[in-house]
Amino acid sequence: QVQLVESGGGLVQAGDSLRLSCAASGRTLSSLTMAWFRQAPGKEREFVAAVRWSGNRMYYADSVKGRFTISRDNAKNTVYLQMNSLKPEDTAVYYCAARAGSNYYTVGYKYDYWGQGTQVTVSS
Repeated sequence: QVQLVESGGGLVQAGDSLRLSCAASGRTLSSLTMAWFRQAPGKEREFVAAVRWSGNRMYYADSVKGRFTISRDNAKNTVYLQMNSLKPEDTAVYYCAARAGSNYYTVGYKYDYWGQGTQVTVSS
């Protein structure tokens, strides 16, 4: 079993930056592929970014490519999402997710573990 706890959300202005953290416990992070998803009000949950268990490959949704960076610190059992040049359309609840193995997926049902989410609000 894996427990995931997100933090770092908040209210910012367009153009600002935020860094989200996802602390994992219950299982070593090095055996998991980690991802971030988000869900805006009235919209479906969407993939944001993923990083393989080895940490050497990262994947991004087109909407965040070049602005967001996913990284992991296996020693700290923590995954990060650095978000720069934030836009109002980035407003959503951001969720950390994990799955065993080295493959990543852009669909949520492929992930076995989820955090409770952290709210990110970007004002214009």
